[in-house]
Amino acid sequence: MKVILLQDVKPLGKKGELVNASDGYARNFLFPKKLAREANAQAMNEYKNAEDSKNYKIATQKAQANHYKSQLEGKTLVMKAKGSGDKLFGSVTAKDIANEIKQNYQINVDKRKVVLSNDIKSFGKYTAEVKLYTGISAKVNIEVIDADK
Repeated sequence: MKVILLQDVKPLGKKGELVNASDGYARNFLFPKKLAREANAQAMNEYKNAEDSKNYKIATQKAQANHYKSQLEGKTLVMKAKGSGDKLFGSVTAKDIANEIKQNYQINVDKRKVVLSNDIKSFGKYTAEVKLYTGISAKVNIEVIDADK
């Protein structure tokens, strides 16, 4: 019997999936505990609409990520920091880079999505990777200059 899972069921699958279950398992366990519902015409229609909605949302997020990538790829962010000699007082963090991207390009980036190859603790030029979506990322150049100059 085909059923649509309303919650995660360990041996069968995850919430929202269309799966095959034996008749007895479905009628005696899944339906009474409201873990699944029978895949009749109405349920299948709702399932297809939900799948289409999910696919549309993923497509729009990918398109937006590609647009953001075209805006950010190869750009140089100039970060001002205080320091003496060639050392900084503190460091430039992923949070600082995310804030600078938001300020300059109006793109909200989570600080956990900014990947630095090493810590930025001195003046100079660096490269960071900004992960915008699964498989879509942009390389950004970072130039750290003295705030006093």
